[in-house]
Amino acid sequence: MHILLIGSGGREHALAKAIKESPGTGALYCTPGNPGIFQLAEKARLNPDDFQAVKEFCKNYQIGMVVVGPEQPLADGIADYLAGNGIAVFGPSQKAARLESSKGFAKEFMRKYSIPTAEYMTFPDADIKLAHDYLDSRELPVVIKADGLAAGKGVIIAETAEAAHEALDDMFGGKFGEAGNTVVIEDFMQGEEASILAISDGTDFVTLASSQDHKRAFDGDEGPNTGGMGAYAPAPVVTGDIIKEVHSEVIKPAIDGMANEGSPFIGCLYAGLMIKDGGVKVVEFNVRFGDPETQAVLAVFRGDFAGLLYSAAIGKLDKSKVVSKSEGSACAVVLASSGYPGSYGKGHKITGIEDAEEGGAIVYQAGTGIGDNGIVTAGGRVLAVTGVGRSLKQSIDNAYAAVDKISFNNKYFRKDIGSKGLK
Repeated sequence: MHILLIGSGGREHALAKAIKESPGTGALYCTPGNPGIFQLAEKARLNPDDFQAVKEFCKNYQIGMVVVGPEQPLADGIADYLAGNGIAVFGPSQKAARLESSKGFAKEFMRKYSIPTAEYMTFPDADIKLAHDYLDSRELPVVIKADGLAAGKGVIIAETAEAAHEALDDMFGGKFGEAGNTVVIEDFMQGEEASILAISDGTDFVTLASSQDHKRAFDGDEGPNTGGMGAYAPAPVVTGDIIKEVHSEVIKPAIDGMANEGSPFIGCLYAGLMIKDGGVKVVEFNVRFGDPETQAVLAVFRGDFAGLLYSAAIGKLDKSKVVSKSEGSACAVVLASSGYPGSYGKGHKITGIEDAEEGGAIVYQAGTGIGDNGIVTAGGRVLAVTGVGRSLKQSIDNAYAAVDKISFNNKYFRKDIGSKGLK
């Protein structure tokens, strides 16, 4: 089966690797892609935002399935368009994608279907004064979220009243564009974070290995929120009892709820969780594979990954495609450009990727490009250097040994990815 992958980041590089290694994969195409992906896939020369062009490519190249990596095309309705033209697509409909494209919708959905989450209120920009008054009534710290898509950066955890009111004004003032026209204010949840990726065909689901992301820019979970500075899988905090609770109290009600709403969820449902005292609450839902969680999760996955996605896409989930959810352990360390998530330089030559890979690491490319002398930096998150091992400690050691072999100007990374898991 020929497959078209849409996306260009480290997540898509991990998806491409797992798809390419699947026994039933024929030709693999990708748009817009990156230099690492194009070591595995052929470049599809089309604009992924032009749904008609995607459809024509699929017809001309006999594409059996389209896998959509990022959230924006899903929020824009690409799955609806392709499915309406008889093309199997792994990714939810536009209505189902509201679980990520509107945090207000997601919170109301969780309330309606009794999915545990933090207390909250939603405010449009017409209610700025009410929003500020509500802030004053909440305990600190408090969480302020832009309702719409903001590339993983539209969440502010405010430790002081001054910071909270400033963040609210920034969002309503256009810091995140239209995404901040409506704001969700919710209580801060204490505990240990974890992520679960569930593959669903609209009625049934299977979960992959648990993982833990590291959102803050600096060691010790300090600094601003980012798209993710690293992840490891599986996460020891997700015990057997916890995963049973996640299945029964989070994933199943979400899948059943979306079906009840007339928008069956087909694709990857990402549940960001807070775990405390043996209980689970949902921090957020995403409607696609997480980044960089996917880089760690797929490094320990064994089975027919493309076959699993296709079975979900056609509404006939085949759990036998999963041989092992977590063979060993994996740790993915993001190498970023100094300054990220703010401003940063580009065009710096990257060396040492081959040395790291020869040592056994998987180097997923994200913000990279081709320069005069080879691969160069082209984004905030440049690489996800992933070590694997029999234990979490071994995978962490292998990841950082590989990190030391890779160089580029202004290279920045956290030095504590996975350390919570060791405790």
